[in-house]
Amino acid sequence: MTEMTTTTITQNQLASIGEGHIAYLRRMSSDEMRQRFPAAKQIQPGLDLWALFGADGTPLAVSDDRGSIIESASQNSLQTVSIH
Repeated sequence: MTEMTTTTITQNQLASIGEGHIAYLRRMSSDEMRQRFPAAKQIQPGLDLWALFGADGTPLAVSDDRGSIIESASQNSLQTVSIH
């Protein structure tokens, strides 16, 4: 039989995996963006947007153009993944 070892990590440790290397894309409405991120109150309501988040969920960029978000990630050496 093979023994298995389990390692426990904290929520903070989990959130930091990929930090500075991985970012995720997510399509959001401007209404949702304004609700979740108080600093985004100046964004016009009723828009379909693409948001780029760091691996830990920190918002990094927002645009109505998916290509510009991917370009922004690339310029900052971030590998992007999509969240649906």
